[in-house]
Amino acid sequence: MLHVGICTFHLRLFEGRSLKEKRRIVKSIKDRIRAKFNVSIAEIGELDKWQLATLGIACVSNDARFANSVLSNVVDFINGVHQVELVDYEIEIQ
Repeated sequence: MLHVGICTFHLRLFEGRSLKEKRRIVKSIKDRIRAKFNVSIAEIGELDKWQLATLGIACVSNDARFANSVLSNVVDFINGVHQVELVDYEIEIQ
């Protein structure tokens, strides 16, 4: 059976002072997450606010526990990024 894990992250950025800086920071975070965890990731909200970002992440697996584990590891990774604060997140496994 195919399982899809979906996670939405709401972030507050500390270093960005413009939309251009925000895009640089968010792109760096997305690239690192994509390379480390082999997930799909996109900025899905707060596009016009330089101090906030909403990211959506998807993970596909044949094991629901594995998908949940991968997304939980991404949460831990984002908590370790010093440029942002993880305000809230939601994980859903379908």
